[in-house]
Amino acid sequence: MPITIEMPRLSDTMEEGTLLKWNVAEGDKVAAGDHLADVETDKATMELQAFDDGTVAKIVIGEGDTVPIGETILILAAKGESVEDAAKAAPAPGGGGAATAEAESDGDEGGGDSSNGAATATVAAPTATSTGARIRVSPLARKLAEEHGIDLGSLTGSGPDGRIIKKDILAAASGGSQASAAAPAPAQGQLSKAPIGGGTPSPATTSVKLEAKTIKLSGMRKTIAKRLVESKTTVPHFYVTQAVRMDALLELRATLNQQLEVQKVKLSVNDFILRAVALAAVQHPVVNSSWGGDSIQQHGTVSIGVAVALPAERGGGLVVPVVRDVQNKGLRTISEETRALAKKARETGLTPEEMADSTIAVSNVGMFGSEDVLPIINPPNAVILGIGAALPTAVVQDGAVVPGHVMRITLSGDHRVVDGAAAAEYLQTLAAMLEQPAGLLV
Repeated sequence: MPITIEMPRLSDTMEEGTLLKWNVAEGDKVAAGDHLADVETDKATMELQAFDDGTVAKIVIGEGDTVPIGETILILAAKGESVEDAAKAAPAPGGGGAATAEAESDGDEGGGDSSNGAATATVAAPTATSTGARIRVSPLARKLAEEHGIDLGSLTGSGPDGRIIKKDILAAASGGSQASAAAPAPAQGQLSKAPIGGGTPSPATTSVKLEAKTIKLSGMRKTIAKRLVESKTTVPHFYVTQAVRMDALLELRATLNQQLEVQKVKLSVNDFILRAVALAAVQHPVVNSSWGGDSIQQHGTVSIGVAVALPAERGGGLVVPVVRDVQNKGLRTISEETRALAKKARETGLTPEEMADSTIAVSNVGMFGSEDVLPIINPPNAVILGIGAALPTAVVQDGAVVPGHVMRITLSGDHRVVDGAAAAEYLQTLAAMLEQPAGLLV
């Protein structure tokens, strides 16, 4: 009997999931525990694993498709079962559709088999040439054609019913058997070079063309938008900024990294900041608290949520992995855990547990060279710290102007929990720890 795999509930608030990438193709044999696909939920990108052994008979939805929980996304043929018979049990994508709808069938785009024309994924709207002739083209192929400046009317599709698919675009882009009738457009934001030897350049060589497009919101982006609007409109934010002299810390970091190089350990400025944030919170526990409606919950450990920006290929946006019990960890442990969580967030995705139960948050934009940031609180935290860059600055020392490095830290606080004076006192302690960093080593 065919094994039906449905879109699972991968988080407590998940209502639908987006299939980002298939790691199997039709005909592949899989075993329990194998990584079948990457699924984007409302909170993170998760791995979809197999719970049974079998052979992939039918991939029902394609990469990029969003379907509700419980909808069939994959059919496996059980051991000893005919793959062809199992594939017949697959429902139509999205629960059915018009008989004339065209579907993505690029074998290497959505897991389908382009040889039999079986529909596997996203509905593709027909394209027309200037003469009115209809062009069959898959959504991904159309997108790639736009990116490479390839005229679809100049191509002959190799997919079912002459549909243009991914490999046709890639062949044309690489100067293969098919060629574009139009020259590739300049890269986005890049000017073409003017003709050598003078002359008036044509408008095409001097203009910059930007792509106008509508970007569909991912599940994660929807959640980010919802939570930030909720935070900004329901939490009374206030801001306190502290300037911190960073020269001693930068010198200590350079010395430690030189000594630890043989052990392949490299501490970042952020590692020192996280330790100082935690130790200062021990002295000022009000910042390590949450609003409880009719009470304030002060937490017994400092678990820091660290904002991590995701690359565009993973949908962009921010996730907040949590480094736990930071007040009891040394710089090396903090560094190892932070790097591992950030790498996992950018490459494979975090589990909900790895993003849960933070008590205070840090958003470090200094690594991008930004001087200042006023971050939005991440409920239920009462405080988030925005970290700027340690920039070369003229500072006054002993009545004289000398060169130095100054970093600005902005505390965004929930005024229901933290008062302005308490926030300022916490920042003073935090600044003292960073300006005299030897204390962070013990």
